[in-house]
Amino acid sequence: MPLRTLAAALHRDNRHLLAKLAVVVALMFGFGYAMVPLYKAICNALGINVLSLSEKQTLLAEKGEANGNGQIDYSRSIEVEFDTNARGPWDFKPAVRHLSVHPGELTQVIYEFRNVQDRTMAAQAIPSYAPMQAAAHFNKLECFCFNEYTLKPGEGRQWPVVFVIDPKLPKDVKTITLSYTFFEVAGKGAVKLGQAPQARGAAL
Repeated sequence: MPLRTLAAALHRDNRHLLAKLAVVVALMFGFGYAMVPLYKAICNALGINVLSLSEKQTLLAEKGEANGNGQIDYSRSIEVEFDTNARGPWDFKPAVRHLSVHPGELTQVIYEFRNVQDRTMAAQAIPSYAPMQAAAHFNKLECFCFNEYTLKPGEGRQWPVVFVIDPKLPKDVKTITLSYTFFEVAGKGAVKLGQAPQARGAAL
């Protein structure tokens, strides 16, 4: 093959390779950019807090300003039902079983939890929604489900859930059920009442 033809072929191959690399870079950039809304959608579906501090402050401010700027949709009400499941020997319930709220209205409900066992326990709550399409529109600003908790024997706690329902919630959704299931975290906090002092004494 003549030298000039070989050089032309190499130049053509280099341009093809460069074009392929440019496509790969563009795809990687596009994937990284798309990860942000995808991450938010997944977190909303799982009930994980995805609001930034500034977003929280904005929503809190809108509570007092909504009458003037129309942030709250007073034209309709959503019935929110609060359901609890306790997978273990403890008491877990909301202070109220249901509320009627307007989309865009900041709302708080208190949940009560008590460890009725004779041992320390560690547990965490997992939320779920019905209908499923409501999950993306149910924004929690504060929720005990974000953390794991350790409770001593007989210890009780009260936790708030602060939420706002997005006015973009489909019009055909009239009722939302927010359900929490409390699971004990395996391998943590399994110390029975009176055992810890004995164990320390034995160590001495």
